Amino acid sequence: MRNYWIYLLVMAGVTYLIRAVPFSLCKKEITNPTMKAFLAYIPYTVLAAMTFPAILYATSSLISGAVGCVLGLLLALQRKSLLTVAIASCVGVFVTEYIMHIIGVM
Repeated sequence: MRNYWIYLLVMAGVTYLIRAVPFSLCKKEITNPTMKAFLAYIPYTVLAAMTFPAILYATSSLISGAVGCVLGLLLALQRKSLLTVAIASCVGVFVTEYIMHIIGVM
């Protein structure tokens, strides 16, 4: 149980440093458009890096996770609503796992 507190403190320290270091290093406003664009996309990149592995490994099979991910990406590219994308991805995973169970792949 004691290790959890150490992990929590280390994560809190890292999170604080990630937020505090840019403020202490950058005294002036950033005017470079390339740097502004780079910094604007960091939250999306981090979110994708944390979410993508969970999408593939949250299901019983890597194949069904990939089907749900591809289905979600296709619907998102067609500008469907978040609810539509989420429901369709879940249904895609369910149907894929059902079919895999019927044919004996799983």
